[in-house]
Amino acid sequence: MKVQRLPILLALVNLALLIFTVAQMRSAAAESVPQVVRARALEIVDERGRVRASLNVLPAKTEPNGEAYAETVLLRLITERGRPSVKIGASEQAAGISLTGPSNTKQTWVILEAKGTATSLRLKNEDGREQIVAP
Repeated sequence: MKVQRLPILLALVNLALLIFTVAQMRSAAAESVPQVVRARALEIVDERGRVRASLNVLPAKTEPNGEAYAETVLLRLITERGRPSVKIGASEQAAGISLTGPSNTKQTWVILEAKGTATSLRLKNEDGREQIVAP
């Protein structure tokens, strides 16, 4: 009888060790997925390595003409020809969305902006016609 009990006991110990090991592997695999990605910038590239979307925090700066820009978070969506066609920006002073026409246009765009306590919608066509909508 004692000879039969030993293999059963060893089999049960091995089973317990197997269950414990599998449980440890699952918890280790779940922990390897980060809950938050932290970076100073994010770029998404296409199969050729060209940047097609970017998310950046731009530092505050003052232009040589004296115009000041606050620190801004900027999301850009870029066409296959390299034109940032969609821009969404936000700072403490203003937030806005800019949509531009195809790469072969120069003056076709829409800007929706909230700056300070004022809002506006600016539309411009390639033929130069422009309309500003403000409350």
